[in-house]
Order: sequence, then structure tokens, then C-alpha cells
Amino acid sequence: MTSPHNGFHTSMVNVRRPFLLLSIAVMLSLVGLALPALHGTDANTSDGDQSTSQAPPPSKPECTTVKDSLRPEGVLPKPGAMPSGSTMAKIYARGRLIAGVDQGKYLLGYRNPQTGQLEGADIDIVHKIAQAIFGDPNKVQFVVRDVADRARMIEQEQVDIVVNTFSATCVRQRTVEFSSAYYNATQRLLVPTGSDVKEVEQLAGEKLCTSKGSTTEATLRKLPVRLDVVTLPSIPDCVVALQQSKVAAVSSDDGILAGMAAQDPQTKVVGRSLANAYYGVGMSPEQPDLVRFVNKLLERDRADGSLAASARKWLGKELHPVPAIPPAAYRD
Repeated sequence: MTSPHNGFHTSMVNVRRPFLLLSIAVMLSLVGLALPALHGTDANTSDGDQSTSQAPPPSKPECTTVKDSLRPEGVLPKPGAMPSGSTMAKIYARGRLIAGVDQGKYLLGYRNPQTGQLEGADIDIVHKIAQAIFGDPNKVQFVVRDVADRARMIEQEQVDIVVNTFSATCVRQRTVEFSSAYYNATQRLLVPTGSDVKEVEQLAGEKLCTSKGSTTEATLRKLPVRLDVVTLPSIPDCVVALQQSKVAAVSSDDGILAGMAAQDPQTKVVGRSLANAYYGVGMSPEQPDLVRFVNKLLERDRADGSLAASARKWLGKELHPVPAIPPAAYRD
């Protein structure tokens, strides 16, 4: 549930209890509560979905090429000394960085129940940006939304950045400017440990769940396999559906699935890579100086090894090997 006052998501991930998701599934069935409706194969999957009763919008030319990011300029300014008139100076004057994140992706972006703090590989990126602007990694206001709302948060100027397993696509680049890549993700499957499924072809005719509005959904719908693709607001919701036997498998990026499997040893990650995606920091196209600033910061952290160290810290126990940090690519 999202508070109308502060925009923060209230659900928590309990790292102390590996069977938490299974327990949630049992509790839901006992008290008769229902998961959000499973959206079937005909569901509209674009960000900002509208009712299917409305007339479809005019078609736009199909995009086939994802643009590279903006090249950083000059040297990285010292914390607290942002260029006058820059987006970073405005953020500094406000006193906090506003970041759109998730709190339900264990190992990537989740709330530690012991401390109440958000943690994970994506959260590390947010703290690095805050440190670079303020000299204090904790000067951050986190805004938690479902993945389908990531682009909308930027369009509506609710946040400065989105760091939430956000990969660049042609459609998203109409309204979002992405940083250079900080993680190379591959799309795979999560199934019960007792399942014989090893590849997606074995799921023909079965229900396969992923998050609504994600690139993984688009990939599944394009596969030459007759899948019954259903969607829920988040991957944790899909995992609960898996544990309730409402779906046969869950598909998402390897880092996300690794977190789910780490929480629930009743599941396992299987299958070849179905797609590849590079995670970037999402920002407004109207703030190219912030994009170049973040890219300069990522260049520094690639060079000194801190990006790779963060990925190993969070994902090293579940992914062997942890994907290498992608090199930067720029269009200008």
C-alpha cells in the first residue's frame, strides 16, 4: 500500500526469515485475502496504462535503436561545490536527493527489518550520488513505487533520479534519459525446487508470471512459445503466486530472482538467458547536466572497482559469476 502523504511503500522484506514469502502465501490463503488480479495475456503493458474501453492513442513510429547516454564533461566537482545554476546545485540547496526506488527486491533494493533502512546494490548507487553532491550519502528522500510507475515519476517531476532495475528501451527514452549502464542483467526463470522445468519451452500452455510494464513481460510475449503470461505489480507478488501454485514459474532479471531464491530455498533459478538488459539511472531529459554528472561518477566508480565490489557484495552468494560491470557507451 502506498501512503498518499509521503509516497512511501509500507511492505517490508524480512531477511531474518527465509520462509517469509511462503508464510505470506499460507497466511493469505488462511484469511481469504487475494493477490492483486492476475493480468492475462491480453493485458496492456505500457507505463501509464489506460482502460481498454478507451480509444487507442495514435500509433507512433516503431523505435529500433536504443540511444547511448550523454558523455560526462570536465572533472567531477567536489561535494558541496556544485556548479552555479546546475541541477545538482538546486538539489544541494533543497538539502536532499529525491530517489525513486524499490523496497521489495532483496539484494537490490529492500528494507532491512533490523535497521529499518533501505539496502541493496541499487540503493548503493543512490547513496553514491548523494555522497557526490552533499558529501553525505544519507541525504536522500526515498520514494517507493511499483516498476510500472518508474517513468511516470520522472515525467511528473516527483523524483530527481530512479534507481530501480531500470533498463533503457526506445519507448522509455521518449520521456527518460538514462545514465550509462551500471549492471548487466540477464532474464531467466524461477521455479519450485521440485519442478522439472529447465527451459521456457517446457512451460508451453502454463501460467508464467512477471511484473506488469517491465521489459521482461515484453520479452515473454515475443517468444515463439505459447505461454500464458500473467502480470502482477511486482516480482515478490509473482513469487507468492508461485508458492500458491497459481503460476508455474516467474521470470525476471537474474539479480532479482537471486534475491527471491535467497529468501525462499523452496525455489531455484533455472534456464538460459532469454534477454539481456543494462540497468541505468533514470533522469529527466530536461536535466542533461545531471545525467553527465552521474555518468562522471559512474566512470570513477568503474575505474576504482567500487561498482564491481558492490555487485559482488550483494549478489556474489547467488550468482556465479557475478556479471561484469558494462563499459560506458556515449552518443556524443
